[in-house]
Amino acid sequence: MSAPAPATPSGPANGPAADERLITRSPLKKLLGRPELGAVVGAVAVFLFFTVAAESFLQLSSLTTVLYAASTLGIMAVPVALLMIGGEFDLSTGVAVTSSALVSSMFSYQMTANVWVGVGVSLLLTLAIGLFNGVMLTRTKLPSFIITLGTFLMLTGLNLGLTKLISGTVSTKSIADMEGFGSARAVFASTLSVSGVHIKITVLWWIALVAVATWILLRTRYGNWIFAAGGDADAARAVGVPVRATKIGLYLGVALGAWISGQHLLFSFDVVQSGEGVGNELIYIIAAVIGGCLITGGYGSAIGSAIGALIFGMTSKGIVYAEWNPDWFKFFLGAMLLLATLLNHWVRKRAEETA
Repeated sequence: MSAPAPATPSGPANGPAADERLITRSPLKKLLGRPELGAVVGAVAVFLFFTVAAESFLQLSSLTTVLYAASTLGIMAVPVALLMIGGEFDLSTGVAVTSSALVSSMFSYQMTANVWVGVGVSLLLTLAIGLFNGVMLTRTKLPSFIITLGTFLMLTGLNLGLTKLISGTVSTKSIADMEGFGSARAVFASTLSVSGVHIKITVLWWIALVAVATWILLRTRYGNWIFAAGGDADAARAVGVPVRATKIGLYLGVALGAWISGQHLLFSFDVVQSGEGVGNELIYIIAAVIGGCLITGGYGSAIGSAIGALIFGMTSKGIVYAEWNPDWFKFFLGAMLLLATLLNHWVRKRAEETA
């Protein structure tokens, strides 16, 4: 029987042990390791598909419409992605957007106040919803699915019940003639003209949120805390990461996104239907997942969520430009999203094999 080979000692005579943090990686491996790479590939595939399927898809007016659709989704997809990286979900986001719009509208109308007062009150109450979710999660230790599902049901009932109680109908009263409406619309729902191209201001809100979120994730200590809390909360807590404060902060970020989206909803259409928003929470999560966020937490990027929102915008509007039978709308929409997700998964798997 052969003797086992002796262990090679580490030390000055044999050189220091290799530190994996000092190992250089090729640019290709770095690229393959990016969480949003699969979403980029999926976005290119969807873009090329509708370029062929719809003649009008490449028109500037069509592309700006796609950007608008993507931005209204992306404003919420960004904070939802950060929350998922932190290991949690929020099923109340869709109706929270509607709640934010309803509070602004009804407070301004009933109090005959400048609409900016209603906007401010809405911000406080929407942040309170996020704080409630975060505190309940960290105090009770219940799954975020249960906590936010409860919030979803409560907000759905409150939106409908309070709107009918105060307004007498299921929609709010018009506030278009109230003081401050014009300036508020300029901030939340205006259209900018750049070289003859009309771009909705939500696109700028979206880009700003992506930039801020990316900076937080990659350049700040809080970003490290988000990844750590989502990867393994107990291990993160053991090395001093304030997991509780981190997760509450993430829910406040989601609430801020809901407030921005709610104000856009109100100042775009002047009135708000109390039943809107149900089901949108799943779309926000889908955009984040397509963008590379893992459902288990600890992995993803804000840029990926933006690309996921862009894929959804191209799909939803591309179907219209292709003039397909609207009865098949949900089928084609689901098929394109599934294709993009599978492509994202395949690219990530290849990245892991070459790492």
